[in-house]
Amino acid sequence: MLPMQFVDDVKQIVDHGLREAYDKVNSVAVHTYWLIGKRIVEEEQHGERRAEYGSKLITLLAEELSMAFAKGFSARDLRNYRQFYLCFSDLEIWYTRVPNLKWSHYRTLLAVTSEDARYWYVHEASIQSWSVRTLARNVGSQYYQRLLQAPNKDAVVNEMLQLTKPLKDEPQGFLKDPVVAEFLQLPSNSSFTETELEKAIIRHLKDFLLEMGRGFAFMAEQYHIAQMPGISLWI
Repeated sequence: MLPMQFVDDVKQIVDHGLREAYDKVNSVAVHTYWLIGKRIVEEEQHGERRAEYGSKLITLLAEELSMAFAKGFSARDLRNYRQFYLCFSDLEIWYTRVPNLKWSHYRTLLAVTSEDARYWYVHEASIQSWSVRTLARNVGSQYYQRLLQAPNKDAVVNEMLQLTKPLKDEPQGFLKDPVVAEFLQLPSNSSFTETELEKAIIRHLKDFLLEMGRGFAFMAEQYHIAQMPGISLWI
């Protein structure tokens, strides 16, 4: 039996590596979406906040990108990236101060109209390691505005902490983050059972043998062809 301390040490190494990789992917994704938004603003709006010729450019760009890449570049996505740049046009200056926020955090804040509130939420979400669900709840409950107006700010903070306890990220929940899979262009339907895999293999094997013609035969699924001590062969 392996020493538990040894096993725990290796688990921590793996967990640290996975988290570091996840953080880097998120960081690159955020910067990539910001750059896309910046380029759209430059092309469509010539640096101004109002577009001169509507959303036609975004629609056409979405069609081109969707043919080249699997996901993440619909017209709606591109509008979010544009809005992201307009809301955080100075991202490159201060982003190193909040490196632990994901694209989902920023996307949640696109609906916040107050610039002061947006930057306050970014700062708090970063230093307090809010999950995306915690941030979304605080934005929806106008936590920033209530704190400004509350005579007893501690009561508001304590209530928020109590109500958002169940919304914390699960350990290694980052492995299931759909944003990472989308950014890396990984297939979203990669989960299948052993039975489904077996059926897919047999289906293609059967078609292949039929194409080969005479001299080959498909007997049956899981056909028992031999047995020796400790070994059974099936096809």
